[in-house]
This record gives sequence, structure tokens and C-alpha cells, in this order.
Amino acid sequence: MAQFGTGLDRGDDGAAVARRATRAALSGVDGDPAYSVVFCSSRYDYETVVEGVREETGEAPLVGCSSAGEFTDRRVADGSVAVAVGGGGGHRFFTGLGTGLRDDETAAVREAAGSLPTQVPDYPHRSVVNLHDGLAGKGEELSLTCLNALGQNVRFAGGSAGDDLNMERTCVFRDDTVAEDAVALGQFASTSPPVISVEHGHEPISPPLTVTRAEGNTVHELDGRPAFEVWKEHVAGRVREEMDCHVENLDPGTDAFAAALTNYVFGLETGTGLKIRWPGPTTRADGPIEFTCSIPEGTVLRVAASSTDEQVASAREAARSAAELAGDTDVAGALVFDCICRSTSLGDRFAEAVDAIDDELGVPFIGFETYGEMAMERGQLSGYHNTTTVIMLLPE
Repeated sequence: MAQFGTGLDRGDDGAAVARRATRAALSGVDGDPAYSVVFCSSRYDYETVVEGVREETGEAPLVGCSSAGEFTDRRVADGSVAVAVGGGGGHRFFTGLGTGLRDDETAAVREAAGSLPTQVPDYPHRSVVNLHDGLAGKGEELSLTCLNALGQNVRFAGGSAGDDLNMERTCVFRDDTVAEDAVALGQFASTSPPVISVEHGHEPISPPLTVTRAEGNTVHELDGRPAFEVWKEHVAGRVREEMDCHVENLDPGTDAFAAALTNYVFGLETGTGLKIRWPGPTTRADGPIEFTCSIPEGTVLRVAASSTDEQVASAREAARSAAELAGDTDVAGALVFDCICRSTSLGDRFAEAVDAIDDELGVPFIGFETYGEMAMERGQLSGYHNTTTVIMLLPE
């Protein structure tokens, strides 16, 4: 029977913090650890933290990344280290690392996937955790590349590494290695399939808008007009009513500007729902809008919004959906990938959203606040996401 323990700690000494968090996680596992998952604030030296975890877990495979906030079923924090440790039967765990993500995501994923077995005797179900450089701007491309590299029958979930909104350097961890411009994969081979759920709680507040001029992650025009001007038209009333300011007074670099871009995002029309796209990297108010992934010309977007109540409710719904999908399968624990946008928008209520997940799951879980989320599961809204909760349940 698989076991899953979690720990979270903070302090000035990264090595000591890592060791304390890992010991807390190990208390939930009998015997030797089979693997560890680590999410670490940018306030710490990543190599020191990974070394501290490995001092407690030995040669057990490790996967993780830098983050923009950390949480477990027992605690929400920032500036901390969160660790999960798995043990017991039911799973085998393997790790891979690929570099050069910005230049060639296909080569990076193939390099990482090359270290993962395609078959594990007696463990027929394969699922993968995908953690990647959150500043590479390759989220959507990565989801498709992973699907091709891993195969149609492999479920995967994950997130874009963060750095506490410094937007300077994000890293992934694989065993003893810390790397930027990279993707780390952690593969579970299990006797029962995992479950992945996705919820975001947003509703469209604009008609469909077609991207008519774009380059990479930058959208210059929507419906033939400057993109930022179009966005302002559709959010003006809400900014006035909900933020008590005029949209024309939103100055780049201010908290109000950042909050508006977080509160009023874009949804990508998929035919079955919206995949949220966060315009948070935008630094100008004179035309273009910047995103965390590429937006090709011809893409249809809609401005979307969600209240704090809806954000908390969507976190609960993600957990409830996961529990329902698990059915009678016993669950050891869970990994949760939740966008930093949601934490920024919810403020003190983010802990309420985490508590809602705990209420519905009733098992240990570890999570981090991401720069983007990833999910690939049959019947789910698959691909790359922003401002979304993704939950991966690990069966016993």
C-alpha cells in the first residue's frame, strides 16, 4: 500500500529548513522513502535545499522546482520549503531532466523522457509530473510535446516553476541537479491509475475576440485594433465597480495595474470550455498584451473574470471532482498545482481555498503556486492553463 507524507517549514537556514520539512514528511511513511517532491521559495539557495532533502531521503529519486508560494494539507506559507515523501507499495518512481527548453522544447522533453521506462512489470499505469522553467514561455508547446513524447496513454499534470513573482530565474530539480531553462519529469508507475482534475471558475465577460496580429507571446491586435485598448473596453465597468478606479488611470508598474491584469484575464475558446490565459507579464498600456505562452494569430479569446467566492468554489470543485473520479480507489495523497494569480487575487482567502481542497480530499497533499498549470487527462480540459487549480490524486 502506497503512503504519502508531507512537511512544510521556513526559516533563515535553507539546509535546516529542508531537513525539518523532510523529516515531517518522512513521519507519514513507514520504511525507506521511495521518492520525494520538493517546492522551494526563491529566498533559499536551491542547491542547498535539495542537498538538505537528500541528506534525509538518501538516493530516493527527487523531483521539484522553485515556486511562488507553498502549501500542504496542514499549512499555507510563502518563503518556505514544502516536501512530500512517498513510500510503501503501489508505486515506482523515475525521474528525467531535459535542458535547452527555450530553444527547442521537443529536444528538451525527449531528453527528459529518455530516462523514463516505457513499461514497468506489474505496474501497468504510467503518469508523469511535468515541472518546467516558468519564464521559458513554452507552456502550451510543452503540453503537446509531452503528449507526443510520452504517448497517448500517459496522463500528466504539473506546473511552471515560479520565483515569488521576481520574474528573474526559475529552476527545476531532478535528484541532485538544479537547472534553469529545463524541464523535469517525474514518472509514477502504479498498480491503479491516478486521477487528474481541472477547474478555474471563470466566466466570459466579452464576445469572442480574434487575434489578428501576434508574435510569440505578444498579442498586438484583437479584431484589428490595439489589444490593450480592446481589453480596457471590456473591463472598464468592472474596474470601476470592483476596484474603485478608472481603467484609464491604471499605470504600468503599479499594484492596481497588476491586480487588474490578474482579475480580468483571457479565456481561450476550446469548444468545450475556456482555458485561461493570464496577461500578467504586460508592462505597457499602449497596445500589445504579453502572455506566459505563445498566442498564434487566428486564436479566439474572450475576456474572462471570476469573483473571490467563485475562486474558492472552483478549488473545492476541483477536489470534489477528483474524489468523484477516484470512486472506490483508495488514495494515498495528492499533488496540487495552483496559479499564483489565484493567490494574488484571493489574498488571505487563498488559505480558505486550500482548506476547501482538504475538506473534499481528506488525504495528505502538497502544492505550490505556479506560473502556469498543466493537465492531460481523458475527458478533462487538457493542456496548458493559467489561474487554474490542477489536482493529481495518487492511488494507494
